[in-house]
Amino acid sequence: MSKDVKSVERSPKIPQRNDPQHVNDRTFFINASNQSLTAIPLEIFAFTELEEVHLENNQIEEIPQEIQRLKNIRVLYLDKNNLRSLCPALGQLSSLESLDLSYNPIFSSSLLVVSFLRALRELRLYQTDLKEIPIIICKNLHHLELLGLTGNHLKCLPKEIVNQTKLREIYLKQNQFEVFPQELCVLYNLEIIDLDENKIGAIPEEIGHLMRLQKFFVASNNLPVLPASLCQCSQLSVLDLSHNLLHSIPNSLAELGEMTEIGLSGNRLEKVPRLICRWTSLHLLYLRNTGLHRLRGSFRRLVNLRCLDLSQNYLDHCPPQICALENLEVLALDDNKIWQLPSELGSLSKLKILGLTGNEFLSFPEEVLSLESLEKLYIGQDQGSKLTYVPEDIGKLQSLKELYIENNHLEYLPMSLGSMPNLEVLDCRHNLLKQLPDAICQAQALQELLLEDNLLTHLPENLDSLVNIKVLTLMDNPMEEPPKEVCAEGNEAIWQYLKEKRKRNITATKMQAWWRGIMVRKGFGKFSELIKARKKGKTSPKDKKGKKDVKEIPGKKNKK
Repeated sequence: MSKDVKSVERSPKIPQRNDPQHVNDRTFFINASNQSLTAIPLEIFAFTELEEVHLENNQIEEIPQEIQRLKNIRVLYLDKNNLRSLCPALGQLSSLESLDLSYNPIFSSSLLVVSFLRALRELRLYQTDLKEIPIIICKNLHHLELLGLTGNHLKCLPKEIVNQTKLREIYLKQNQFEVFPQELCVLYNLEIIDLDENKIGAIPEEIGHLMRLQKFFVASNNLPVLPASLCQCSQLSVLDLSHNLLHSIPNSLAELGEMTEIGLSGNRLEKVPRLICRWTSLHLLYLRNTGLHRLRGSFRRLVNLRCLDLSQNYLDHCPPQICALENLEVLALDDNKIWQLPSELGSLSKLKILGLTGNEFLSFPEEVLSLESLEKLYIGQDQGSKLTYVPEDIGKLQSLKELYIENNHLEYLPMSLGSMPNLEVLDCRHNLLKQLPDAICQAQALQELLLEDNLLTHLPENLDSLVNIKVLTLMDNPMEEPPKEVCAEGNEAIWQYLKEKRKRNITATKMQAWWRGIMVRKGFGKFSELIKARKKGKTSPKDKKGKKDVKEIPGKKNKK
């Protein structure tokens, strides 16, 4: 399931204010992140009106006692530093509402200071090597709304967590839970629970008590079944069950009328659960590697789907029901056994991303060419049948930004690639390309041109006109122009070589033109006739005349 759909665990950072009227004792915001600082600049503590301070991603090793001067601070981000302990003065920040200490090697005993921050609403302790949560934090902090504990070594939660009655979001991903934390089921204000990548074998029926639960992430666990009571979480809209041991999901979940996203990838379903086709509000559906051979006819009801992942299944054709999903923007059909696409594919007028990699197409599926909105096309064949050509009509896809045609048997590319104004990425690795069309030099939007492992010996002489190229790969080609040693030096060396070669060619052309003019002025006629005569072993009229005169000189006729 895409990480993009998970809730943003931190509000967007406010940009640094540069207005002179704020650069005084009434400065409210300072951003000193990513500055390679080893200590917090003491000047910061002079701004007693500060409300938000960003010091993340530095090398700060300690928090000085002067921190207590910031009586008005509400937001303090110290994540990604080298903090091992927290000074007692930190506990005096009575207005602090959001604290991030993630990615620091903090001693757990040092976290006791945090329990004095009674106004705290958001506490993030991602990857701080925690083995347990200090009980005093759960006892004293009664206003927590977000608790971030991802990437630690937790096996359970303290019973005192039930005091967090205002908790709305808890992030427990990548820990060592084998049993679902039963204590969570009494935190009735919970809206988001993230327990991805643990070892949980069951979810208790009491999960149904969480009437406000909106997003539930339990991917990559050991769940063989789901509790029917989950249907009582009537506000549930996002459910990630990917990579568990499920063979089905309870029919009672059909009552969840707010569902917009569900992840079932990596479960052995073998068929689409019937109730899914009732969730007409679905926007994202992930069914990757679920053993599917076909789709239900009622699948066409999911008219609001924007993203559908059916990759790594056993489909031998693209189900025609998909063509009824007119709002679809992303369709992944990679690694199936598909050999043909439906002629109605063009009805997906909003489709932007199409994955067809690793299927059984005998030739390029030209039905794709009717998708005028397409921006990314994946049709590399690391497995399955190999394509031998890409049609010239690929140029119809004027919106295309990225084309992946790697791992095929292509010997040539269509010239129409040069007429695609938005093409930014062209991946042709592991093919049989012998040359590139000169027209490729007209694709001015190109940023990445991947050509490794082909049969190329030379590049188009004007390739350096592609001024936006950032990545050009030529490894494992029998390159002659430019030579391999030049190609190994990177883009700048290749561009310089092409420029110098072009200058040499221009100079040679000028020399030829000058020589032709000389020949004409001396009465030898057109230069082309002179060349023609020389090829036949003939000489010019003037040369013949000279030889005739020589023959008339006495004594020269038989001289050897």
